Amino acid sequence: MESQEAPWELSVEIDPQSAREVCLYVLRSPDKEEYTAISFYRQGGMSVTKNGRNYRQDAIVIDSSRSSLRSDVSARPPEMAPFELVGGEPLNLRIFIDKSVVEVFVKGKQCVALRVYPERNDSIGVSIYAQGSDAKLLALDAWRMKGIF
Repeated sequence: MESQEAPWELSVEIDPQSAREVCLYVLRSPDKEEYTAISFYRQGGMSVTKNGRNYRQDAIVIDSSRSSLRSDVSARPPEMAPFELVGGEPLNLRIFIDKSVVEVFVKGKQCVALRVYPERNDSIGVSIYAQGSDAKLLALDAWRMKGIF
């Protein structure tokens, strides 16, 4: 990504395979001093009952605890939303980054959003990792959008 000032759209498709967590870092500085974490947790969400059976839903989480080095930015709890990947279905994320807003749409149905305030001008990178097992990045497309003002 070229500039943190420009709005960005990312389309990401991941096969989480058997990984218990897959994390995408956006607005990431080169040495990872600042980043916003977007994490998928397999069965890491709320406990629900379906067809008389209790289980934990999958969850998407945005964590801004490392999003800014600014001293005037307070920490806040992560935003979390439950959803369900059904049998081998890939994780589809649509991510919009517009100055201080990060919005994540999961499967075109669920959304989480958060305000972030990166300090560094080079906090524009994106990286991915999986925990517990390998995952496969199937596609990652990025578009720079024009501002409306």
